[in-house]
Formats: sequence, structure tokens, C-alpha cells
Amino acid sequence: MRIALITPYGAAHRNGNWHTAARWARFLREAGHTVRVQTEWDGRPADLMLALHARRSFASIHAFAERFPSRPLLLALTGTDLYRDIHEDANAQQALELAHRIIVLQERGVDELATHLAARTRVIYQSSPDTARKSARTKVFEALVIGHLRPEKDPFRAALATAYLPESSHIQVTHLGGALSEDMAATAELAQGKLPRWHWAGDVPHKTVLNRLARARLMVISSVMEGGANVICEALAADVPVLASHMPGNIGMLGEGYPGYFPVGDERRLAGLLSMAERDPDFYAELLRHARTRRALMRPEQEASRLRQVVAEFEQMPII
Repeated sequence: MRIALITPYGAAHRNGNWHTAARWARFLREAGHTVRVQTEWDGRPADLMLALHARRSFASIHAFAERFPSRPLLLALTGTDLYRDIHEDANAQQALELAHRIIVLQERGVDELATHLAARTRVIYQSSPDTARKSARTKVFEALVIGHLRPEKDPFRAALATAYLPESSHIQVTHLGGALSEDMAATAELAQGKLPRWHWAGDVPHKTVLNRLARARLMVISSVMEGGANVICEALAADVPVLASHMPGNIGMLGEGYPGYFPVGDERRLAGLLSMAERDPDFYAELLRHARTRRALMRPEQEASRLRQVVAEFEQMPII
């Protein structure tokens, strides 16, 4: 099939949407499909459109549906559209109605959708290939935060948590990710000056992120809004347990009974979990056991198979 894959962000952004689009394009090409990845549909005929993000990709979704109303339109809901836009934005809501299939990136995503949309919805967990472990740093217990500095990520929660660690702690928290505004950059510089256990590394290549994960002891994700974070997949692929804010997108990735949750916005509870992970081998082993169980859902072969199955539902349809 000729597939138009629409992502609101191009390669220059190197964010989660782009990584998802690039990975899905590869999976579909390996299955024999022809895939064009675009930030906006150029109007060239396609047998199927697969669009990421309901609101940001709406112009392409609407144009394709008008020109080819009988051709399959697949819509993948990411974070801000799943947990904000589809509840308050008319374009995002219309995109849902136009879609023949809706894709969510973790099991709790379906909870956000109206009942009549549930039958059209499929769950596809994102994935990452295994990352070989490297020797961890011996003099520090390193935790990573990975992602651009933007409000939805609550990016300074781990920084604030370091102020509540005991003096004897060897925890160091490193944030890998660029600032998306001057205000965020200024706050990061200020935090780095006042909180010696927290370091902002800025924007780094993806290869560097994976190399740092291979040596890290923990990853922290403190988001207030998350559709299904690919950084969780990457952490589990590197055998790194996660401490996560207790919100639907993270619960859908890590499971209801995961022991590493802290309340959204609660740096004191996060500090307590960081300290337990450092000091209590049994707690760390429990985190790791749960993480390894969830890892089975997030392997590349699983993601590729689920994506191809969704597309295959429409391969026998006559193209009109």
C-alpha cells in the first residue's frame, strides 16, 4: 500500500513524535509498503493515511478525508491530544470521528475515548531495541531525566527532589534534553547553580542518551501529561527501572501495581523513592522485576506486529 505518514514534527525536533514516525515508517517499509513521512500532506494520492496527533495534524486529516472519504485513515493519539485536545478542541474531536482506526500508545489510553470510539481503537506499545548494560559509575548513584524542558513534563521536579535527599546520599540526577523556551533555559541554569546534585546536560544526540542509560541506575519521568512515553521503553530496554509520576499515561505503560510511582508534583515523595532505591536493595530489585515484566510488551517485534496488523485490516479493501 501507498501510505502517507503524517507527523507534526520533523527530524529536526528529534522528539517523541518524530521517533515514533521514523520507527513506524521502517516497520511498514519492511512489510512491503511504500511510506512517505511528511509534516503536512502534500496532496499526492495514498491508499492509506496514518497521522500522529489529532489537533496538530488536523489539516492533513481533513484534506485526506475530503478527497478520499472511503480510503482508510488511521489516527495515533500521543500525549497532549489524548489528555487535553480531544476534550476541548473541535478539530481534534472531528479528527476522531473521521478516523477509521484510532491508535493509543498504552492500555489506559482507551479510557479517554467516548464509548462509540472504543471499537475502532487499537493499543500499540512503543518499543526500543535492547541496550547492553555498561558498568555503572561507582562513586555516584546516577538517575536520569530525559526529555525537552516543557511544562507537560514538569521538568524540574527531580531537581527539586534532590534538595530533600539525605546528606550521605550519593545520588546525582542528570537531565538530558534541550529547553524549548528562554524561560525554561534560565530556570535550568538557576536550578543547576543552587542544587549541586542536579545537572542539566542540555540537548544531546539520541546515541548519547542511550549510552548514558546503559550506565544509569534509574530514570525519572515526572510528567503531568503523557500519552505513552518512548523514554520508558528505552529505559526498560536498558534494564533501568523507572520512578514515574502517578498519572494515566505512565500507569498504562508500567502497570497498575508498579511500585515506583509518586504523586504528580510531589518532590518529597520522589526524594523518598530515590533514597529507597539507593539504600534498599530489595526495593531496587522489586522495581527491576516489575520493569522487566513490562518490557515484554515493548519489544520492537511486538510493536511492528501490532502496527502491521492494524494496517492489514484494510489491505483487502478496494481503493476508490
